[in-house]
Amino acid sequence: MPIDLLYVVLSACVGLIVGLTGVGGGSLMTPALVLLFNIHPATAVGTDLLYAAMTKSAGTLVHALRSNVAWRVVGLLSAGSVPAAIATLVALSRLGPHNGLTAKTITIVLGFALLLTSLLLVFRRWLLDLRSRRSALSAPREVLLTILTGAVIGFLVSTSSVGAGAIGVTALLLLYPTYSTVRIVGTDIAHAVPLTLMAGAGHWLTGSVDMAMLLSLLVGSIPGIVVGSYLAPRAGERSLRYILALALMVAGGRLAAS
Repeated sequence: MPIDLLYVVLSACVGLIVGLTGVGGGSLMTPALVLLFNIHPATAVGTDLLYAAMTKSAGTLVHALRSNVAWRVVGLLSAGSVPAAIATLVALSRLGPHNGLTAKTITIVLGFALLLTSLLLVFRRWLLDLRSRRSALSAPREVLLTILTGAVIGFLVSTSSVGAGAIGVTALLLLYPTYSTVRIVGTDIAHAVPLTLMAGAGHWLTGSVDMAMLLSLLVGSIPGIVVGSYLAPRAGERSLRYILALALMVAGGRLAAS
């Protein structure tokens, strides 16, 4: 399969920003493919889901080896996300992957997911402060809210490829205030791998994955993430976060209103 230089450059830029800010690639890659390259929303989402599954597998391995994954929480999230993702994929397949209503639905959900992500970036410090004042939930309530969180993430991810990053991490930070941030991140990444792989496979079965584009995205993202991670300690993370939030807000507003 030929490598497309434009997709390589795009994925390298996305990887760089992910490495600098920690924001999930789906919040950046999918809207860029739709708005800048005019890729059909279903194809953009399906391709990005498989891209995310592959790139996050390595992160899961690293976090698992360092015991930074709460597997019980991963299981609870999956109990909600997997059924929600399957139901969403079935609904989208019945509409038809390239149906006008499917494209409209994906675009609107993607737009609102980006707007939510941008708000979470802006209010991250306030949310962390709120977390520090929270006490642990009762066990039954914790289980129920975690499964419901998984269901919401499963719907968002299978529809827009956005949700398993900033949204998932924020929800887990509030649900599990006694967990360290690195354990929250590791748990979110571990949950994202099977979810994005399953959702991506569902889109692939309906013909909504461009394998040549996927290969080009993978070629560019790896060096981008490495460079971004190396530069992160030297960069003004707070300023970058606000700039990125503004960009996501503009993109989300444009998609939601389309």
